[in-house]
Amino acid sequence: MSMKEKTELLFKVLVIGDLGTGKTSIIKRYVRQFFSIHYRATVGADFALKILNWNDDTLIRLQLWDIAGQERFAKMTRVYYKEANGAFVVFDVTRATTYEAVEKWKSDLDSKVLLPNGSPIPAVLLANKCDLVSENLYSNTTQMNEFCAEKDFAGWFETSAKENIGIDEAATFLVKKIIETEQSVSRSAGVELPEKPPEEEPPAPNCCGMRLKRPVQNQSHS
Repeated sequence: MSMKEKTELLFKVLVIGDLGTGKTSIIKRYVRQFFSIHYRATVGADFALKILNWNDDTLIRLQLWDIAGQERFAKMTRVYYKEANGAFVVFDVTRATTYEAVEKWKSDLDSKVLLPNGSPIPAVLLANKCDLVSENLYSNTTQMNEFCAEKDFAGWFETSAKENIGIDEAATFLVKKIIETEQSVSRSAGVELPEKPPEEEPPAPNCCGMRLKRPVQNQSHS
């Protein structure tokens, strides 16, 4: 008796945001369960691969593209964004300028990559370094809900690469959104996409897709 072959899907996910917001740390934590404070700034772009056994019949290869946050690489984003299925936009909750830059990154994303029907690809906002509780400028849930609804984010999550907070939940949420947007295209090509992973649902969202976690931790970089 032969084993049933799994359906394999490949999704390209961009991780964008200003320099120093923790994009590389988030990817390393999610893919390798590893954290270090010693990272050099990404030059151009880098990527990592995460394999997800989404359910008994489906394996997802998640390509996470770490896009440099420096201004001098801005002209290259059209090349890096090509054929992306979803995106994380990351800001540092302790640095107001990185939050102010979110709109610029989202606008750049929406102007350069679209779904076949002309809609923006799903994007999730990550409020990173949330373990720095006393320095967090953006813990107001209502404010953040309104912001991401206005800017057309699928959801937002507080994350910390150092303390491993919110990253897996945010990734599961984004993959689910990608699958939802890919349904019609995939079905027309004869591929049935799963609705959810087998063991647990993505985190129950509020109006902007976030499940708050508020740890009490010593201050440290994330």
